Formats: sequence, structure tokens, C-alpha cells
Amino acid sequence: MNKQELIDAVASQSGTSKTAAEEAINAVFETISKTVAAGDTVQLIGFGSFGTGERAARTGRNPQTGETIEIAAAKTVKFTAGKSFKDAVNQA
Repeated sequence: MNKQELIDAVASQSGTSKTAAEEAINAVFETISKTVAAGDTVQLIGFGSFGTGERAARTGRNPQTGETIEIAAAKTVKFTAGKSFKDAVNQA
């Protein structure tokens, strides 16, 4: 499912226009993105949690030349599925 299909499904299920559904979905995505970027966690009970993680600096290797390179530390985005979401996926 891509974003447009998600908009269509939300509009259909909620009985609103596709424009209103798109605005709501965009607002949700933007709010989650800004909150996680600020270092906070977004927890949606039953669905899951969005948060940040840390990846330590490490040494890697260029596969073409074999040369070793330093890979800088980075922040990552994590999603942890909630129990009811996991249960729904496992029953499918």
C-alpha cells in the first residue's frame, strides 16, 4: 500500500473527502517526524512506538577497493510494534 492508497482507504472508512483524509494523514506524519526528530517518543497504545536510537561509529570496508573507511556515529529511527498490532499480523 502506498500513500495514495492509504488516503483512499482512510477517506472511504471515515466517510470524509480524500482531501480531508490527505490533510489529516500529512499532519499525523509531520507531527510524528517533528516529535521524533526532537528526541521524544511517540507512543500509540496498541499500535506501537516511534523513537530514536544510536548507532556507534565503526570501521567499514569499501567493497570495490577493499579500503577501510570510518563510518560516523548516527541517530536512527526505531519503530516498536504494539501487542495488538503484532497479534493482528501473526493471525494473518
